[in-house]
Amino acid sequence: MTRHARRIAAAAPLVAAVAVLSCNGPSPKNSKSADTGVTARPAFRVALLTPGPISDRAWNGSAYDGLVAVRDSLGAQISHVQTKTPAEFEENFRQYGAQGYDLVIGHGFEYQDAAVRVAPDFPKTLYVTTSGNTVRQNVAGIQFAFEEASYLAGVLAANMTKTGTIGAIGGTELPPVKRSFTAFAAGARSVKPGLNVIISYVGNWEDVSAGKEQALAQIARKADVIFQNADAAGLGVFQAARESRAAYVIGANADQNAVAPEVTLGSVVIDLRHAFLLVAQQVKAHAFEPRVVSLGVRENVVRLVLNPSLQATIPPSTRAAIDLVQRRLLDGSLRLVDSTGMPVSQ
Repeated sequence: MTRHARRIAAAAPLVAAVAVLSCNGPSPKNSKSADTGVTARPAFRVALLTPGPISDRAWNGSAYDGLVAVRDSLGAQISHVQTKTPAEFEENFRQYGAQGYDLVIGHGFEYQDAAVRVAPDFPKTLYVTTSGNTVRQNVAGIQFAFEEASYLAGVLAANMTKTGTIGAIGGTELPPVKRSFTAFAAGARSVKPGLNVIISYVGNWEDVSAGKEQALAQIARKADVIFQNADAAGLGVFQAARESRAAYVIGANADQNAVAPEVTLGSVVIDLRHAFLLVAQQVKAHAFEPRVVSLGVRENVVRLVLNPSLQATIPPSTRAAIDLVQRRLLDGSLRLVDSTGMPVSQ
């Protein structure tokens, strides 16, 4: 979603913030296995860099779940580190390459430049960036068709609004986020052409209070359905909706329906467990060719998940409208982006 350019700051020393199990970021050569405690180099090693905390219950948290799925399904040794600056991106990519990791995932559009700089020095390590479109000899990207489920979220929002105004709140103006909001607005206006859509950005991905303030500002402008894609900052959007009781929320990246079930209509989900496994299985089998891997509704990686707690609130006609659009996405009669990721006319 999909997210993560996220508060890019001046270069700073390496900071290994969060690690899987007992691993504190890139580990020494003779470190113990994260899940067995046995001193040995396993056959398959996978690392993940995220731009924010895995406690966000969204973009970063779902990526960590995907990493754990790779461990559990493929027997990989895994490691995770949170990074904030371009210097940290590059340093951690370099350390994982030096330690012989097979697959290193930079979770976000912003990791691409660092991957390109580091990859030539470690030709046996595959560097993959999510939301990335850069390909080199050992650099690949995973593109999520987040626009498809965002369009469905727009159809949902248009059918549920009573004020004729809906909103979208992002962390920062990353290209994938902007494209998803464009699709959200297009989906909504396919139902109600004159609908008012307010789009705003928090300016970062961590400030919960700022996310809440953005939501309250949109609610004051009569927005009664808000699509948030702001990671940890987005938790403030749920708080604003729950406390004001004046708006519904649509979550993003992970299934956030349980965050505030009384005000959450649904979530635009990227199934990163499935996505990471698809790539990791090929890498482990030495069958992966560096390319841009495109995953969307057809691959069941991106989808709109309605909140079962509000099933009685969403009319059957609205669910039928969403199902109809989804069938068109599946059969190809509705295309939202072309092969380069650019929007196409509806």
